Amino acid sequence: MKLPRFDARIALTLLVAGTFFMENLDATVITTALPAMAHDFGVAPEHLSIGVSAYLVALTVFIPASGWAAERFGERRIFAGAIIVFTVASLLCALAGSLWSFTAARTLQGLGGAMMVPVGRLVVLRDTPKAGIVRAIAILTWPALTAPVLGPLLGGWISTHWSWHWIFLLNLPLGLLALGLALKLVRNGEPSRKPFDLRGFVLSGLGFALFMGGIEIASRRDLPMWLWPSVLATGVALLWACARYVQRTPDALFNLGPLQVQTFRVTAVGGSLFRTAIFSAPFLLPLMFQVGFGYSAIESGALLLWLFAGNVVMKPATTAIMHRFGFRKVLVGNGLLVVCGFACCALLGADTPRPLVIALLFFIGMSRSMQFTAFNTIGFADVAPAQMRDATMLFSVLQQMNAGMGIAIGALALSAAQVLLGDAAGLADANDFRLALAMMAGLALLAIIDVARLPADAGQDVLARRPA
Repeated sequence: MKLPRFDARIALTLLVAGTFFMENLDATVITTALPAMAHDFGVAPEHLSIGVSAYLVALTVFIPASGWAAERFGERRIFAGAIIVFTVASLLCALAGSLWSFTAARTLQGLGGAMMVPVGRLVVLRDTPKAGIVRAIAILTWPALTAPVLGPLLGGWISTHWSWHWIFLLNLPLGLLALGLALKLVRNGEPSRKPFDLRGFVLSGLGFALFMGGIEIASRRDLPMWLWPSVLATGVALLWACARYVQRTPDALFNLGPLQVQTFRVTAVGGSLFRTAIFSAPFLLPLMFQVGFGYSAIESGALLLWLFAGNVVMKPATTAIMHRFGFRKVLVGNGLLVVCGFACCALLGADTPRPLVIALLFFIGMSRSMQFTAFNTIGFADVAPAQMRDATMLFSVLQQMNAGMGIAIGALALSAAQVLLGDAAGLADANDFRLALAMMAGLALLAIIDVARLPADAGQDVLARRPA
């Protein structure tokens, strides 16, 4: 498919970014609305976590099938159909009268999201020339940065002033608009007769689900200690078996070939470490402000808006900076700024002047925006068109896993900090959060080690000129 005009290509990129924002927003928007939802369902608030987990797991499990579905039935049909499923599932979430009906609707919503965003990203990147990839990725990156920050605050405001049902009802007009644009902008490519790889789907789906579940269970002190290593080890074993299987199966559900491309491999390995660390911030910081420092929920949520402000201010400059300095210098230099941001958060206290806290959050927002965009762009810089389907699928799975792992690893770091500081029996205090944030700084530092091995001209084909 070749779009006839450049403005149509930009419109398509904005459409996919909008659906990506809807998908990411729905992963976090209900977190502050859980008490109100639990009251209506007649259950304890902590039991609503299954609604969050069901959505994230469904996203991760079904993403590997998205590439096959797009090739078999056409990108336009799958993308538009995924928007319909996501929108209908949103209505079912709003109409749910019990925990289990809500969980079922969230699972269906996750299925729609799993087909919606990877297929949209595939259409955009496959039809974008190398010279336009930097701009396209810059547009596609902002939802992953802004939605996790805006979600909790927006969900709390809606559930307080309207009702939690409107969190999902607002998706209806947005979904209808996206559907109309999708039918106009997206076209089907040549269909493929490749059979569905059921074995690969089962191995990858169970492997991803158990891997994420094992990390989540590790942070829970109300479950047996033997459970999390068993679940995690089973997930790793299934993913290893899946990797072996797809390498020797010509018609496998997906191919690991893009991992042979150094720039994509760095995004997959070092980028995953970075994204996991960054995604822990919207979880750890609000809790530290409320539990550790005694801030109110509204005050804590409002502070996170400065992260969003930093993202927005930095975004217009990211492309120029990458063109000016090149990927390796940006990823190493800005990566150190990300590490410094986490380290400075570990030094905050309840008596830290508010303007200083705001300035730090704004700085963190700017540095995370730069690093996200650079990692996401270099990942596709050297991927051949024939490998774009597998690359977009693998990237989508990793990004979704990193979002879930950020929360789970953040919770695990907090639990570990409580044990190390002797606070395991009670609530976490400010010192526990500081140590957990210091651990996240160490995780972000590991990502820089991976990036430093890139050649100086890595990803040069998509940049305007050689780095200075």
